[in-house]
Amino acid sequence: MERRQEGRSSMATAHWISTSHGPRGSIKPTHKKEEGLGLAMASSVSGTEEVRASSLTPLKLVGLVCVFLALCLDVGSLLSPAWVTADGQYHLSLWESCWKPVSSADWSCNTTLTTDWQIATLALLLGGVALILFSFLVALVSLCVGSRSRCYKPVAVMLFAAVVVQVCSLVLFPMKFIETVSLRVYHEFNWGYGLAWGSTIFSFGGAILYCLNPKNYEDYY
Repeated sequence: MERRQEGRSSMATAHWISTSHGPRGSIKPTHKKEEGLGLAMASSVSGTEEVRASSLTPLKLVGLVCVFLALCLDVGSLLSPAWVTADGQYHLSLWESCWKPVSSADWSCNTTLTTDWQIATLALLLGGVALILFSFLVALVSLCVGSRSRCYKPVAVMLFAAVVVQVCSLVLFPMKFIETVSLRVYHEFNWGYGLAWGSTIFSFGGAILYCLNPKNYEDYY
């Protein structure tokens, strides 16, 4: 009798638990809701990261300023009449060379586009200017349109290419000048040549800034 009563009481307890908590299948919707919430949170986090990656930061703004300064310095170097100067008697630019005899007050100028190395120097420098100008326009248009993160890599690649091209021209110019031009007076590479190097340095700095991964660095800069 006691065993029958214990069996009935255990069956009653199991029936009460099953009726109060429902069938086993009723737990599954809870797990589905939790999975749905997890996916929604993951998508919201990824969306937040994309917004951060596409937002303009001071790091990329400084890079844009560097590109603009590089472009200005390149224009100044192209227009400069003083790539090489010699005691007020001689000056050389990318376009012409002028000298003045000691006994005369008049300058005599000839074009420099007759020798291969001067043409090559000018062509390489113009190629670098074109790359810097195009990269500046791409960065500026992407800033206005809003698709910034997609243009970081192309801008960096163009700036690195401009640096390589301009370094080639700036190394070629003094080497060939020393080999071909002989001056008996003291001469020096002047501010026009220095502006070209300044443009190259700013281009390299802008390329580094645009090459940095925004997802890793935008939280800090």
